[in-house]
Amino acid sequence: MSPQAPAPARPMRADARRNRERILTAAAAEFEEHGPEAALEDIASRAGVGIGTLYRHFPDRQALLVAVYREGVDSLVHCGDELLAADDPFDGLARWLGAQLEHSRKHQSLAASAMLNMLDDPDGPPPPCEAMMTTGAALLARAQERGVVRADVDASDVSRMVGAIALATDGAPDGPVCSNRLFQVMLDGLRPPAER
Repeated sequence: MSPQAPAPARPMRADARRNRERILTAAAAEFEEHGPEAALEDIASRAGVGIGTLYRHFPDRQALLVAVYREGVDSLVHCGDELLAADDPFDGLARWLGAQLEHSRKHQSLAASAMLNMLDDPDGPPPPCEAMMTTGAALLARAQERGVVRADVDASDVSRMVGAIALATDGAPDGPVCSNRLFQVMLDGLRPPAER
């Protein structure tokens, strides 16, 4: 007798989907304000749901951390996919890197916690940074092909620079101002020497 195929997952009800989205939005705000140790009860309260509803969607803190991080990265990837059609490839790359910097600034401590949890689950879906690197590489290659970005950098170089700016300015009194200034210096450095 051949084994039965697993039953397809039932689609989430509309009210459950709305609750899940509200929990993720509230969690992102709480984690940004209080770090990855933000109280789950405060997240549920901010989302307007009971703690039981939160646990039905996310069985523990780690699951919620990973879901918030994945949603942020998925949003970045979607943004990057849209920017691949931008008329100005340098502007498209710059806007995507700016969105990546903003995400890094908001979720610095969350990213570390989420990545550790994802690495602990080798059977889980691939880490979302792979999709982010693919999107960044496509935007960078397009700008390089048009000759508006120097040819001697790759996607990992650019990603490291954005991460370094976020890390170096984290917690600084003028953090956003300083990171924006450093980001502009980085963008200037990405231009081919003839265009500077």
